Amino acid sequence: MEKIDQSIYDGYIKALTDISRAITSDLFLEDLLKLIVMVTAKVTGVEICSLWLIDENEKPTKIRLKATQSIDPEYIKDRSLNLNEGVVGVVVTTKRPITIKNVLRSKRFKEKEMARKLKLISMVGVPLQLKNEKIIGVLNCFTASPHTFSLTEINLLTAVANQAAVAIMNTELMLKAKIIQEELETRKLIERAKEILVRRRSLDVDSAFRWIQKRSMDSRKSMREVAEAILLSEDLGYYSSIPHALKKENK
Repeated sequence: MEKIDQSIYDGYIKALTDISRAITSDLFLEDLLKLIVMVTAKVTGVEICSLWLIDENEKPTKIRLKATQSIDPEYIKDRSLNLNEGVVGVVVTTKRPITIKNVLRSKRFKEKEMARKLKLISMVGVPLQLKNEKIIGVLNCFTASPHTFSLTEINLLTAVANQAAVAIMNTELMLKAKIIQEELETRKLIERAKEILVRRRSLDVDSAFRWIQKRSMDSRKSMREVAEAILLSEDLGYYSSIPHALKKENK
């Protein structure tokens, strides 16, 4: 049986714990991705750790670099690949980890010039996989000296990657739910504001909406802010102070 230092196991457990906590936190997605690559790089001691996510909004679908702990401008520049390109493409399509002893000699590795400049040698890429076997991205680790990634290391990294996938999906779902909730609240505010305009100015519903829309453009405020100003003026009993309320907010 393959032996591995207990401190390494402890490090991976710490990484899993940190990412697990993020599942129930209110971290923004960008902060979560940075946390994942930072703790993974610290645990593994690799030169560079990077996280790629599949972007299904692009046609054709791309996989894009979203986070890395590297500060080298050669690596952190915006990069994306098709799903059938490079090592990340292989990991996504096969749904299996891949290791490369020397990236400069690998036909699969596409960014040899970048690797040469940064003196990267060996790498491992593992899929970010959910319980339904859907792949949402890839976690890559690079070393600055030749390294053979053991089965234990790959399994531990896979555990981290899968936990990261859950955290990422949870954060995205929370973000979508928050956006939907804000949209619903905005619609309710605008509806209430329209009712006030219909009653106070004897406007029909469509005209009331256009009034809010025009005031939004003229004051460079969102329609929600205009609606809130109308409601505030109604609560205070000073309908004539709507322009004043908007002007005050604009300061």
